[in-house]
Amino acid sequence: MRFSKVRRFAGLLGATAAVLVIGILSPVIAAAQSTVTTTRQQLFANAAKEFGVPQEILLGISYNQSRWENHNGKPSASGGYGLMHLTASVEGEDGRGDPTRPLEVRTKSAAVSTLAEAASLIKTNPDELKTDDRQNIRGAAALLASHAKKDNNGQLPKSTADWYGAIAATSGISDAAKAQEFADNVYGTLRAGASLTTTDKQQLRITAQIGLKPDTATLKQDLRLFSQPETNENTPTPECPPTVTCKFAAARFAQNNPENPADYGNYDEANRPQDTKVKYIVIHDTEGSYESSIAWFQDPRSYVAAHYVIRSSDGEITQMVKTKDIGWHAGNWYMNMHSIGVEHEGFAAEGATWYSEAMYRSSAKLVRYLANKYDIPLDREHIVGHEQYHGLTPARAKLMHNDPGPFWDWEHYMDLLHAKPIHAKHHKANAVTIAPKFSNNKQVISQCINGTCKDLPERGSNSVYLRTAPNENAPLLTDAGLHPDGTHGTTEISDWSAVASYGQRFAVAERQGDWVAIWFGGQKGWFRNPDSWRDRTAVATRARLVTPKAGKASVPLYGRPVPEAGVYGNVPPLTPVSLQYNLLAGQSYVAYDGQAINDYYYVSTFDRSNPGDGEIVVGDEKYIPISYNHRQAFVKASDVDITR
Repeated sequence: MRFSKVRRFAGLLGATAAVLVIGILSPVIAAAQSTVTTTRQQLFANAAKEFGVPQEILLGISYNQSRWENHNGKPSASGGYGLMHLTASVEGEDGRGDPTRPLEVRTKSAAVSTLAEAASLIKTNPDELKTDDRQNIRGAAALLASHAKKDNNGQLPKSTADWYGAIAATSGISDAAKAQEFADNVYGTLRAGASLTTTDKQQLRITAQIGLKPDTATLKQDLRLFSQPETNENTPTPECPPTVTCKFAAARFAQNNPENPADYGNYDEANRPQDTKVKYIVIHDTEGSYESSIAWFQDPRSYVAAHYVIRSSDGEITQMVKTKDIGWHAGNWYMNMHSIGVEHEGFAAEGATWYSEAMYRSSAKLVRYLANKYDIPLDREHIVGHEQYHGLTPARAKLMHNDPGPFWDWEHYMDLLHAKPIHAKHHKANAVTIAPKFSNNKQVISQCINGTCKDLPERGSNSVYLRTAPNENAPLLTDAGLHPDGTHGTTEISDWSAVASYGQRFAVAERQGDWVAIWFGGQKGWFRNPDSWRDRTAVATRARLVTPKAGKASVPLYGRPVPEAGVYGNVPPLTPVSLQYNLLAGQSYVAYDGQAINDYYYVSTFDRSNPGDGEIVVGDEKYIPISYNHRQAFVKASDVDITR
């Protein structure tokens, strides 16, 4: 191939959830209901009394930050801990995912370290606030009271309306506009009321205060705590359909170290689709609150930014990266090059608590709009979860995310997208499409943090477990990336060793009664699939299948297509790195989407100062994307045969 193929960019829920979620109550109903006193609600009441803070404000802050969940001591993506999302230092994430120029992952100091300050106020160790509900709430209450007393002659406000500035200051958000928006959301919750049952069966409620209006003038006392956003008279018009509430708040694109132009974040300028085709839309969850996630993407040291963020309560959309540019959201540079990332406020382990009907509908409208704009098919091979893609090296297997997780209702979401329904195709069927009825598909799913595991509440799930034999008691499959020692997979939410999800297609290996075996990750994976429409977990389908060419015992798999040697010009050449997986003789896997695009966009510095920066290399070597295990992989076309 000639160097002429190197180009330069031109320019530069509801009913399906088993957990009871009442959500925002109507004012009339909420006003008539009395407060429910349960263990966690009592902790809020005790802290409110101890520090002179209105209980409903503590509850409102926690509802908007965590939905009254403690996340079992695990921090949010933006470094917030516990029920009150008290912030601390957190490691920056390499959302770019290019092993040829790995970003330095460092401990990043929180812009506003509320955890340490709160711990100091109640005279205890900050680590205690990370895992102890009582101390977490007490620390936040002390911090809230401290901010409220500032510039108020040391006195606490007498009215619920006068805590606006203190709420913004306690949010852990450094940007003034975002902190103010968070305070607005808290008061919105207080006006409407809220009630839900948490994943550990705690019932909490805020009784509505109809007509409550905050005194926004109280924000001025804490302005010194906030960074002021740079003024930009050329804020882009958001790329959204007219039927949604949408705004643009730009992710930060900046050089972090003045001595090192390779240290920058959080996206790369590009000119899609003229030079790089957009083929996928990636569905994420934020693992944090709406405002804190937006603020995180506005810090260039976070090394991560998606194109859009969607709020749980009402489906509001904030666009943060232009769709022509390449956001650092998937942890896989090839996927970043060819996709648009859409973040949804919430936590994968809490699922239905966050994945609201308003969010589903707003997201579906946005994705339909983007799919039409970029000619993206509305199917599960192009509208994908972050969890469906490998890293580009074997070492990245355990580092890749598992969002939006098993509690995202793909069945409902694809219906909202007006995607073609999944129907059985029995004529010459050689594969199955995983298609459990979400509301009926209850699975045991656990969560493990620091070696302690517990089962999550039983509720609807989008996936099925795969076993080593046609028996409910047979062990789950293993995975070479997650369990290199060969131990079996588990039901832990981040362990996708034996998980097949709604809309994924796999080649059939064998059938025994109600049980079906599929080729999955180099093994036969068995799952039960009764004939009943209500109980079915998959439907028969036809697909193109790939198998190793005759004489090949195994074929290597890759996390991305790699242009061959001799086509790179000024661009440092890529070295093909195979994953720890293989396509074995005698096994078949579904081939997706024809031939994959084989290109590589090279950018190594913020100022494009290195040779080759801004160029795209296009290869002739043909690769085929396949449904291998829970994640898509690529094989060289020269290594396989395709059967129909």
